Amino acid sequence: MADSLPQTDPFARFRAATRARIGLGRAGDAQPCAAQLDFQLAHARARDAVHGRVDWDRLAAELPPWPSGPLLRVHSAAPDRPTYLRRPDLGRRLDPAGAALPPAGAWDLAIVIGDGLSAAAVQNWAAPTLAALLPRLPGWRLAPLVLAEQARVALGDPIGAALGAALVAVLIGERPGLSSPDSLGIYLTFDPRPGRRDSERNCLSNIHGAGLSPERAAVKLAWLAHEARRRGLTGIDLKEEADTVLADASPRPGLGRPD
Repeated sequence: MADSLPQTDPFARFRAATRARIGLGRAGDAQPCAAQLDFQLAHARARDAVHGRVDWDRLAAELPPWPSGPLLRVHSAAPDRPTYLRRPDLGRRLDPAGAALPPAGAWDLAIVIGDGLSAAAVQNWAAPTLAALLPRLPGWRLAPLVLAEQARVALGDPIGAALGAALVAVLIGERPGLSSPDSLGIYLTFDPRPGRRDSERNCLSNIHGAGLSPERAAVKLAWLAHEARRRGLTGIDLKEEADTVLADASPRPGLGRPD
């Protein structure tokens, strides 16, 4: 009789609303086989993201035409991936032997694409994010685009300072989780220079296929950049209110109509 009763899963509706692993059930005192295999696959994808390498040539071919000329390639002081993972401090410093940056100019914004902790994030989302951003920065003086290998977020500070940029935005692969191995983050810093604290940056995170879209990220970053330039600051004193722009159907100067 009991076998003929309908079986209901009280967690089904919650699993449909989140990528988190909830209500997985059990087989004896262990996870069901399907849940265990799914976990192992997610863990493998996260490891691949951390240890993977960006195909920089392919990425360069996918990027939109840059208004200030050829791309620049730099490397952090971490010579290889194992060193990068063991020594975060080296990923925050430029390799003095390989830093080929032009003399400082009068740029409004420098953009750095760094591999960070997820090569897949950079490969998948950096190009579409910049393609959505450029039309939202009309009239801005953009420094040459920099591709940075073995990079941490703070590597943008010496790069921005060397270029003479008022702002630097670092697009970088975030530490992968078990539900998002290809999440891109963006860190915006006013008056970049070595020694800047994390509290002096604004961060946009979770840019990926099931998170923040490149178009929405571009709107938020453009809003932050305009406000940072107007107010002369970034970080905890600059509250991100770009959602009001996204909800507003009327176009705004410099931001355009949200996609």
